[in-house]
Amino acid sequence: MTAFHPDLEFIDSEDLKKLQLKRLRQTVDQASRAPHYKRLFEKSNITPGSITSLEDLKLLPLTTKADLRAGFPYEFISVPLDELVRVHVSSGTTGTPTAVYHTQSDLDHWTGLVARCLAMAGISKADVFQNMTGYGLFTGGLGLHYGAERLGCLVIPSSTGNTKRQISLMRQFKTSAIHAIPSYALKLLESIRAMGLDPKKDLHLEYMVLGAEPHTDETRLRLEEAYGAKAFNCYGLSELNGPAVAFECREQNGSHLWEDSYLLEVLDPDTLEPVPDGEVGELVLTTLARSAMPIIRYRTRDLAYVLPGDCPCGRRHRRISRIVGRSDDMFIIKGVNIYPMQVESALMKEPLVRGNYQIHLTHEDGMDVMTVKAEVSPEMDLDNQDACRNLTKSLVHALRSEILITPQVSLVKLGGIDTGPGKAIRMVDER
Repeated sequence: MTAFHPDLEFIDSEDLKKLQLKRLRQTVDQASRAPHYKRLFEKSNITPGSITSLEDLKLLPLTTKADLRAGFPYEFISVPLDELVRVHVSSGTTGTPTAVYHTQSDLDHWTGLVARCLAMAGISKADVFQNMTGYGLFTGGLGLHYGAERLGCLVIPSSTGNTKRQISLMRQFKTSAIHAIPSYALKLLESIRAMGLDPKKDLHLEYMVLGAEPHTDETRLRLEEAYGAKAFNCYGLSELNGPAVAFECREQNGSHLWEDSYLLEVLDPDTLEPVPDGEVGELVLTTLARSAMPIIRYRTRDLAYVLPGDCPCGRRHRRISRIVGRSDDMFIIKGVNIYPMQVESALMKEPLVRGNYQIHLTHEDGMDVMTVKAEVSPEMDLDNQDACRNLTKSLVHALRSEILITPQVSLVKLGGIDTGPGKAIRMVDER
């Protein structure tokens, strides 16, 4: 069984708890040097000595994205400025941006986590790794690049866009592993087919690392079948380094969250009380190995659950489910709570639905209206009214079974939905 850091990956549960407590106390000490946490800790008389067990985590304050924005740019830094070597900054398109800083030791640790993830999937120094995500301020590109290099892969930093060039590089260098966002992996697939190529026969792909966008198991299975390669879910947030907070092993039954580097809580997003394993709640995470900018009990807004029991791979780090939604992307229509991931799950079970989809919410004649636009296969003749009517009826039924209301469905030709240059825009609310 491949492991990049076996001593930590297969650590005994009791030894893991001891390591977590030691690192939590160190994290509290380090965080107390940041102006934001210094004020909060002094107000509540919190010191490293206050933490005598992992249960004492609940004594510490929660941190939100709003806190990070309010503290922009320097309120969360725990080291002198001359010790910082990199900063990643959010776009700030919805308000004040957030900044996340790293020392060299932070980057080294993060790189090791990424290498650990890739090795767990089976990727090795024998692989050619094509990185199809953005570099620069986005953490995914640089994070996976350095992790793959640390593992010894030949890395192609192709970044985003220029799909024909991506395909050409894949064929020229016999790319065996790619890193991409799920919506781009679907777009790439359609371009490969449009060029008259067979993804299984004309490429050499064995591994796909999919991250930055939540995606359903139905999407993963569709991509695996089309490419003839294994697709692994990579979970992370820029606030907590970026990619490699959690990753799937070869079992592909939940993602191992690296508990030597992050303390996990799953809380009810309304009451903030812990929920039992197997029950959906909000992931709340505390960094355990960051010196520049430790983060305490960060409310990710991501909704998931812990899978009970041990993984057959032998790793003791707990597994989290796929993200089932975000507490801030849920929308209510006709009194029903709906998450975009539910829509994706229903659509991806229909073979004629290809590429992307979008949810449009409008308010007409005093009523909320939900319209799902879905790109369909070129094999689907959109001028054939009977065929369109039958497919539309089938999708409406599938969606109603999943979300419990009846939406409108609009069939769109392949490539007809503008998903934006980066993460796909899944919902447009015009109410």
